[in-house]
Amino acid sequence: MRHLVKSKKLGRNSPQRRALLRNLVTSFLEKERIRTTLAKAKAARPVAEKMITLSRTNSLSARRRALGFIYKKDVVKKMFDEIGPRFSERPGGYTRIIKLGPRDGDGSEMAILEMIGSELKKKTKKKSVKDKAKEKTKEKSDKKK
Repeated sequence: MRHLVKSKKLGRNSPQRRALLRNLVTSFLEKERIRTTLAKAKAARPVAEKMITLSRTNSLSARRRALGFIYKKDVVKKMFDEIGPRFSERPGGYTRIIKLGPRDGDGSEMAILEMIGSELKKKTKKKSVKDKAKEKTKEKSDKKK
């Protein structure tokens, strides 16, 4: 019986599971939307919500607790400067899980874990090497004229 067992093991021992959740939550807070398996999304969701709740109180102790869990300092800065104030009036429920269906290859259920309100943001595509090269040639030809 699974009395008082709160989370799934995800096929890992506890240090690996903690590292996995830290990586997932760091990526989630950085990008505000991640694509992962359904089991990992369900495991990362409560941890991410606790981090967002922590960022609502902009205190030194809260910032240090967040730095102890999240790997990147710039993500912690974003969390306290942008995400915390955005959800300051909301009493929880900052994330949603959208099921995508089975993954090609092994058939595991995939899902998107996203922050509420992130669907309004437009994605910016990174410029490829070819586009950068075209811009440089344009700049050079403009300077010659």
